[in-house]
Amino acid sequence: MAAKKKTTSGTVAKTSNGFLVVRGELQAGRGRPSKVEQLLKVVGEKLPFEVLQKVQKDLEKTVGKGNGVYIAHDSMGTPRYIGRGNIFGRLKSIYRKHSLELLYFSFYVVIDKKHEHELETILIHTAGPLLEFNERKRRTDIEHAKVGDFEAGTIFYERQQKRGKKSSRNTSLRELPEKSTDLNL
Repeated sequence: MAAKKKTTSGTVAKTSNGFLVVRGELQAGRGRPSKVEQLLKVVGEKLPFEVLQKVQKDLEKTVGKGNGVYIAHDSMGTPRYIGRGNIFGRLKSIYRKHSLELLYFSFYVVIDKKHEHELETILIHTAGPLLEFNERKRRTDIEHAKVGDFEAGTIFYERQQKRGKKSSRNTSLRELPEKSTDLNL
């Protein structure tokens, strides 16, 4: 992959603790950058909620409507809510409900809207039980998520339980090793 150059084009906001939020663009480096298809139009990661409105105004002024995939993070940066749609409207709503727990937000504006669902699905599957505020979407066990959440035509690999007769190897309490009380190492 060719190296990219980061170019900033303006300050969007200054946070209460002295950080700047800037807008910029990644410039293609040497190599064959025209052969690489771009998935994302805009990325904003772990920005403080206090700059949400300023980022929204700047994005709408420079790019247009802010639809895509968004994440609300707690003070440790752990994702607590993931969704897709109207980024800023939904983030404001989530923040109003959980302002004491949430500190940062991330968002991704996808070039081709048809990929929003898949990106959201990947993020939700990865975050799993950390999503405290996604009651409907989170998984709290080790079972794999539904492969059907992805688009038709996707090749998949999934773990499945072996079907058929149950294994004759049935471990009972008598077969379990006894607890050792020997402290000699």
